[in-house]
Amino acid sequence: MQQETTKTRYTDTELHEFKTLIKEKIGMAREELQELVGTLSASNTNGDDAAIAGKTLEDGSATFEKEQINQLAARQKKFIEQLEAALMRIENRTYGICRSTGKLIPRERLLAVPHTTQSMEAKLKQA
Repeated sequence: MQQETTKTRYTDTELHEFKTLIKEKIGMAREELQELVGTLSASNTNGDDAAIAGKTLEDGSATFEKEQINQLAARQKKFIEQLEAALMRIENRTYGICRSTGKLIPRERLLAVPHTTQSMEAKLKQA
């Protein structure tokens, strides 16, 4: 009988599946980022009239909304960077290996959070 060996990395086929998933997520994330940037551009053109009319409570609300959109855009950029880093790990064949424990991150976790670099075991120890 053969002994079952512990898997230390994902196969090329599995890595290709993850790569496809990550590229799809990058595409969607870039679309969302473009929408956020478009919203910011549109609010900038509308903001000029308000500046001429004087400061009101609505101006404060518009500023708050713009700040929130900026934060969302920054998060989206960071998410895209993390996904692109995951693609690099796929190319280097280090994708799916926990940076803390060195063990293989379960497939289910990678499907849910494809840019992760830690297993749940390591993440929980970190908290």
